[in-house]
Amino acid sequence: MPGALAEIIEEFQAVEDPQKLELLLELSRELPELPEEYGDGYEQMEQVVECQSPLYLALEFDDGARTVRLIFAAPQEAPTTRGFASILHQGLDGLTYEQILATPDDVAARLGLAKAITPLRLRGMEAMLARVKRNVREHVAALDAG
Repeated sequence: MPGALAEIIEEFQAVEDPQKLELLLELSRELPELPEEYGDGYEQMEQVVECQSPLYLALEFDDGARTVRLIFAAPQEAPTTRGFASILHQGLDGLTYEQILATPDDVAARLGLAKAITPLRLRGMEAMLARVKRNVREHVAALDAG
């Protein structure tokens, strides 16, 4: 588990269930704004359709360093979606391809949010991580093939 992501999980595990949702909402406010080069639209981004609320994702690869920059966009009216995107951003942004691919798939479950949010939202959270990992796997495969 990457260090920053492990720290976030520990924070969630250290608080009672009612505070978990508050922590998620606090993290939602920390999701970085969309970088200027993306303009005000999501045309250059991929929609994670499994999410209940609109969530867009872009990965920027640095093949020299083998690192990934994660960019997420979600409306302010979708705080739980933004919260989990913020968790992934804070926990995985700038890590190597290998570190991201080695991240356990059950991050959403480890946060202990099952009592605070619906199963549908939890599946959306899992889908965000799965999409990031799939895109990294596809990029690595293309590099290895090329």
